[in-house]
Amino acid sequence: MQKFTYRIQGDDMQMLEIRLAPGQEMIGEAGAMMYMEDGIEFDVKFGSGGSSGGLMGAIRSAGSRMLTGENMFTTRYSNAARTEQIVAFSSEAPGKILPLNMNDLGGTVIAQRDAFLCASSDAQISIAFQRSLGRGFFGGEGFIMQRIESSGQVFLSAGGMIVEKELRGDRLRIDTGCLVAFQPQINYDVQRAGNVKSMLFGGEGLFLATLQGHGKVWLQSMPVGRLADHILSKMPSSQ
Repeated sequence: MQKFTYRIQGDDMQMLEIRLAPGQEMIGEAGAMMYMEDGIEFDVKFGSGGSSGGLMGAIRSAGSRMLTGENMFTTRYSNAARTEQIVAFSSEAPGKILPLNMNDLGGTVIAQRDAFLCASSDAQISIAFQRSLGRGFFGGEGFIMQRIESSGQVFLSAGGMIVEKELRGDRLRIDTGCLVAFQPQINYDVQRAGNVKSMLFGGEGLFLATLQGHGKVWLQSMPVGRLADHILSKMPSSQ
């Protein structure tokens, strides 16, 4: 299992510093790198970088990332120096960075389409369709998600504050945009938000994400889409 020494700095606009040991590698979302020390070398990879299966595996990985709204390329960073070197990352919106030790979580999480920030070099990222396609199209953000597999560490970005919930067979209904990630043994579905009256006038959208089972769920208080809509509503009219 590959583990990093890391430090998360800041409060509402967080950044992540990772110390790579000599010869150690990792992958990051294209455009997420903030700075890197002189001994760090980087190379752009097609797909998730940790994909198996040669060229076809890379093509499948890149296609999955494109469908989830991510860049088809990831960046692989390696420490070519003889001492520890730092590479730092930041997310694209105000919020928090969520560190996950994948070995403690069974090696797999299902994450929101734009949540991935960086990870150990063995991380594989593939598509995870919401099983009910008809409802999924109306479910917005929760329709297409990412399956992230790794034996090391994964770092996700979230808007606003992060809330961790532990399900013990109970059911949790949430706005689809507020979902960051969950463990794969949890049953996930998109269901109608109440009756017709509440769907049309309740302000919560037509559908809600429903999670039930045993495992961890991570939520974000301010989805990027909601923040963008709020800012847009405050912009002065051109007329």
